[in-house]
Amino acid sequence: MNAVSPGAVSVGVDLGTTGCRAVAIDGSGDVQAHAEAPVPAPLRRQNQITQDPEQWWQAVVACLRSLLQHVAPERVNAIAVDGTSGTLLLCDSRGVPVTPALLYHDSRAQAQAAQIAGTAAPESGGHGATGSLAKLLWLQGQKRDRGAAHALHQADWITGRLTGRWGHSDDNNCLKLGYDAAARRWPDWFARLGVNTALLPAVHAPGTTLGAVSAQLAADLGLSADTRVVAGTTDGVAAFLAAGANRSGHGVTSLGSTLVLKLLSDKPIFSPEHGVYSHRLGNYWLAGGASNSGGAVLLQHFELEQIEAMTPLLDPEHLTGLDYYPLPAVGERFPVNDPDRVARLEPRPENSVRFFQAMLEGIARIEAQGFRLLAEMGAPKVTEVRTTGGGASNTAWTRIREKILGIPLVPARSGMAAYGTALLAQGVVEKHFS
Repeated sequence: MNAVSPGAVSVGVDLGTTGCRAVAIDGSGDVQAHAEAPVPAPLRRQNQITQDPEQWWQAVVACLRSLLQHVAPERVNAIAVDGTSGTLLLCDSRGVPVTPALLYHDSRAQAQAAQIAGTAAPESGGHGATGSLAKLLWLQGQKRDRGAAHALHQADWITGRLTGRWGHSDDNNCLKLGYDAAARRWPDWFARLGVNTALLPAVHAPGTTLGAVSAQLAADLGLSADTRVVAGTTDGVAAFLAAGANRSGHGVTSLGSTLVLKLLSDKPIFSPEHGVYSHRLGNYWLAGGASNSGGAVLLQHFELEQIEAMTPLLDPEHLTGLDYYPLPAVGERFPVNDPDRVARLEPRPENSVRFFQAMLEGIARIEAQGFRLLAEMGAPKVTEVRTTGGGASNTAWTRIREKILGIPLVPARSGMAAYGTALLAQGVVEKHFS
């Protein structure tokens, strides 16, 4: 592990669809400063969702400039970046984009996803129209790879801008590009799909030092010339790290618009039919999946003000007994991958508070079903759960979940993905997961 001088800070950058956040932490993990900068909304045309990567870079630089007004630049020891999983672009040998970025929820590559489904190993993370492998094949099919030297994810491209070195990625971002993180190699079946392997990045373990910041960036921001840039990760893995879970059997649930589970396991679990996949983290794996249930379906039935008013009226000690499966639309991804799954919200009681509580219970049962499924597939039984996302602050829902899960819910250390990425820059993988 790289020695960290007293007073040094590590910086984590979390780049999303509409904003960039950065956090600086000291050697004890205490936040020294944080900053945010907006990113212009992506362009949408039906199922095609794109963004100009230069807008990301402008936001990252603005965020770092703001952060370094509160932390002396020479104190920065290392920087790591996380980005949205599955967002992909092609660039030339100097890092200049030759395509727009196809965002994580761009689903144009339906035909390519069908190709992958008939060729890829079942346990591959490269399945699905929104995965970066399907996007790469679509770009190839459109001859958009002419003049391209690298296929890179959001975090990869920003890391390249930080260092001036291109063609590098990490285990986590490359999962949806089809990388075999268990064998640490690109799979042989790529040849049958006609993947342009010359575009594929070199893959590193998250937290591995890739090099120092470029001389130009060091001069522009006042950073030390030996400030390290390390291989990054996805936003979901960063959120797991931020929560503070670090033992086999520890789970992290994100209660945002959707319900996302991750469980620290000593072996990978993959099952496309259940929407289960695993990210490598040192010698461990984050097994889990994402349900379409979550906060989005609650907001279809209640205004936020109603939710806040009803929450104190909930009765967590006495469950309603209503067997709901809340979904915002037709289709479910996990714990069953069923595009035809419909919501179950009947019978509906006249009392709105009871209806609201029954929906919260239904989401909690999906969470419990997800953790049970992972255990049935060979992951450890979940022993404690930390929670991130907007739903984490609802204490009544927390108690409902405790009763349904039957295990303790532990407060997350932080709910900011940027905090987890700062821990990555600080060496958390080597310290806790190796």
